[in-house]
Amino acid sequence: MERFATLRAMHIADILTRDTTTLSFEFFPPKTDAGWESLYRSIADFATLKPSFVSVTYGAGGSTRDNTHALVVRLRRETNLEPVPHLTCFGHTRDEIHAILELYAANGVSNVLALRGDPPGGARILALGDFSYAADLVGFIKREGERLGVNNGRGFGIGVAGFPEGHSETPNTIVQLDHLKAKADAGADYIVTQLFFDNHAFHDWRARCELAGVKLPIMAGIMPVTTAAGLQRMANLAAGTRFPAPLLKAIARCRGDAEAIENAGIHWATEQCRDLLDNEVAGIHFYTLNKSGATKRIYKTLGVRAST
Repeated sequence: MERFATLRAMHIADILTRDTTTLSFEFFPPKTDAGWESLYRSIADFATLKPSFVSVTYGAGGSTRDNTHALVVRLRRETNLEPVPHLTCFGHTRDEIHAILELYAANGVSNVLALRGDPPGGARILALGDFSYAADLVGFIKREGERLGVNNGRGFGIGVAGFPEGHSETPNTIVQLDHLKAKADAGADYIVTQLFFDNHAFHDWRARCELAGVKLPIMAGIMPVTTAAGLQRMANLAAGTRFPAPLLKAIARCRGDAEAIENAGIHWATEQCRDLLDNEVAGIHFYTLNKSGATKRIYKTLGVRAST
């Protein structure tokens, strides 16, 4: 079991060098035994797609953090997947983050995604913690990773979040890019965006990042619409996300037919990915909801990563 941790740990910079365009997935830790069984069945399917890495979410306020740690360590030890755990500022002390980073370092986890995080239950005030902003967490992770000797002293590879269509708490888009620049300057290695459906917004935002001095590789977050209810959940999950009229028209033409909605949503996501690849995006990050079907269909249509 330990040979996986020894042989496969890679800094994200090396993964970006190896893969011309990274293709990655996001999982979340299930809350039920049935959910865990379903996820582990899906993981076998995901592994055949040879992702560059897989990220594992943390939950509001770190509410699923023990499950996150368990899933990350299991992926590291028992699969060929490169796990990237989320870490959040919300409610955490430096000692707690230090202990988590030690756990990951001891288990050969080389990369993390550093986020401010959201309070549970929609609360507007963050609980007391030692990190007010994601940039603070990034700097701490960088220093701790170097001290722990992760990646032969290079430290953890660190990802951060980007918001092509804006962030509800920072309506000033210039200030928002200042915040992103602060995360880059603190030691971030790459950016993963919130999900979006309008590629024009992404391309414009990527150009504005460049103008603001943010030179990090940007991985585009894609979540295919597979159900009408899922569309509504996405609208609630990612406040401010724009749903282009052509996408909504395509869903409306389905007249509630579940299979047709899934086909229309996957077609839209596939065309997004084709355009992103044509425009030399650094990576595409699929928000999978722990289900492999839609992502496998997109892969097959695009002709990327031969599966078995």
